[in-house]
Amino acid sequence: MKKLLVIIFVFSIQFISAQDKDLARAKRFFDKTYYSEAIILYEKLAEEKPSQEVIKNLADSYYFTNDLVKAQRYYRVLFQNYNKDLNREYYFRYAQTLKATNSYDDANSALKQYYASSNNGKDSIYFKNELKELENVSAIGNRFEIKNLGVNTPNSEFGAIPYNGKLVFAAVKLKPGLFDKKFKWDNETYLNLVSVPLSEINAAEPNIDYFSQELKTGMHESNAVFTKDGKTVYFTRNNSKNKTRKTNDQKVSNLQIFKAELVDGKWKNVTSLPFNSPNYSVEHPALSVDEKVLYFASDMPGSIGSFDIYSVNINKGAFDTPKNLGPNVNTDKREQFPFVSADNKLYFSSDGHLGYGSLDVFVSEINGNEYSEPVNIGLPLNSNLDDFSFTINSETKEGYFASNRDGGKGSDDIYQFKETKDLIVEDCKQFIAGTITDVDDGLPLENATVMLQDASKKTLNTISVAADGKFSFTVACESSYTIVAFKEKYTNESKTLEIDKTRNITNDGSLALKSLEAIKLEEQQIAEKRRKQEIQIEQEKKEKEALAIIALNEAAKKAKADEIKAVEIKKKEKETEILKQEKDVVKDDKDRLIIKTDPIYFDYNMWYIRKESKVVLGRVVALMNKYPGMIIEIGSHTDSRGNAKFNEELSQKRANSTREFIIQSGISASRVSAKGYGESVPIIKCKTDDACSEEDHELNRRSEFVIKKL
Repeated sequence: MKKLLVIIFVFSIQFISAQDKDLARAKRFFDKTYYSEAIILYEKLAEEKPSQEVIKNLADSYYFTNDLVKAQRYYRVLFQNYNKDLNREYYFRYAQTLKATNSYDDANSALKQYYASSNNGKDSIYFKNELKELENVSAIGNRFEIKNLGVNTPNSEFGAIPYNGKLVFAAVKLKPGLFDKKFKWDNETYLNLVSVPLSEINAAEPNIDYFSQELKTGMHESNAVFTKDGKTVYFTRNNSKNKTRKTNDQKVSNLQIFKAELVDGKWKNVTSLPFNSPNYSVEHPALSVDEKVLYFASDMPGSIGSFDIYSVNINKGAFDTPKNLGPNVNTDKREQFPFVSADNKLYFSSDGHLGYGSLDVFVSEINGNEYSEPVNIGLPLNSNLDDFSFTINSETKEGYFASNRDGGKGSDDIYQFKETKDLIVEDCKQFIAGTITDVDDGLPLENATVMLQDASKKTLNTISVAADGKFSFTVACESSYTIVAFKEKYTNESKTLEIDKTRNITNDGSLALKSLEAIKLEEQQIAEKRRKQEIQIEQEKKEKEALAIIALNEAAKKAKADEIKAVEIKKKEKETEILKQEKDVVKDDKDRLIIKTDPIYFDYNMWYIRKESKVVLGRVVALMNKYPGMIIEIGSHTDSRGNAKFNEELSQKRANSTREFIIQSGISASRVSAKGYGESVPIIKCKTDDACSEEDHELNRRSEFVIKKL
């Protein structure tokens, strides 16, 4: 067991020692920029012994060899696990890898953190402005038609430029040998200048050959530019002498610009330009329109970023001191691959100005020694990866550029393009337009004033409309505006509009104003109408009240009639009942209920009740006691003999005497009334007193007991 533990311990020491050796070797490769070899070791260490240094250098190795997808993977690990004291530069690199996978929102978030962590407070404002400008460029849409050339291979091709009926560009050795050296940065063989007839650039099997055997070496040659007469070429090559590669103290062979002259069909007099140095790179030459200025990229001392664009004046073959184009063009990142078009525009690639990918192509107007703010040249020429080595014929709007975008044939491919839209960069805008009219007749209101106000009600513009009443304002997107319209002797009106980010659409700001005179007239009409309505309402109210009264009266009448009818019915029922039950109750010929009694006699001209009459009246009293609700009228009548007035008074006295007797017999006075009719209601009418017999007079001289109520 002890022996086994010793073996494990020794193996562990050896394993740790091997890891340490791998880490040291990877670090040496990384420091020498041998990234392709460093990646192999760092990938192993990332699995076995991850650390901030390992993950960071592995991510950087992929980043510098343009494998941005894998770089993104390790930058993400770096931020998730080792983000303490991390240099802000890593936010920038991480953002570039996010663009490579079209993750623009995440990329912009990372860039926002990058600029926010700057010591310069203006950087965040700069980033915001750059975002807005890129959005404005995107709004133009696709500006170019592009085509991948037939000369491309799985290796790198870039730096294309027409020359004497051919296309000259940089490519790896056409048929590399087994023992050819490889560029340890990205593990490809070294670049050479090659050419192909322009007629064959899209051929299935183009006839590609070395551009010049005199210029070809075992080092990099790329990015040639020719004078208009075709007799001078400037190109990029590794630091060398007599075709032998040279390095500096750090064993780095920096790039330099060389010049060669065409003599008797051969490129001769190859010389290194005087401002080259073994300690920094000078690359990517470009000539001004008059060929008196040479532009190039360099990381020489005094550069703002890792690479800047420089210019140097050429005086009769001699070169002045190079000048940095300054912060308008250069950033603290990379600016490379300059090109000057015939219409005096400087094109270059940059990852410091905000773009769609890593290197994007930008353009700046040249005005003497001044350069305008660079503008991204747009889509689809610029992509989510690297786009560079741009050249254009200003007359035909055609040219070439290189890109490692998806869909190509190799790591860097040459594309042919044609510019189809002008680069007109405008802030997002919309329009607010409309017509000011009279609300009543719909006609335009000439000389009405229209004001445009912002969200804070600040007046931005004021106009007076013409006879057609029309107006129009140009406004910025994603803002709120208020349109205010007014005219003398008219009302003021306003409308607030929320403007979105859709470009170049027109919003309706039309307003209708009302005449104050029309308002006054309408108010009068309304008042008159209200007065009439009130009168009508009052009249209707009265009519309703009258109808209600009529209805109530009718209802009361009906109720009364119903009541009378009911009483009558009840009376009839009682009459029927009493007629059945009482033999002394009869109906006379006048449809009256009469208590039928024996005659009640009074002495002549007297009214007291005789003894025999009291017996008769007793029966009446008995009947009234039997029917407590019975009410009677005592009607007393005389014959026609004697004075009528006397007869009337006599009959009343007799009726009263009869009533008095009944009351005294215990019947309530309210139940008995007495009426003397005298001779006015005879049973038998006598024309003269002598015309009637004594029996007739006796019949007329009577007392009747009429039942008024039961």
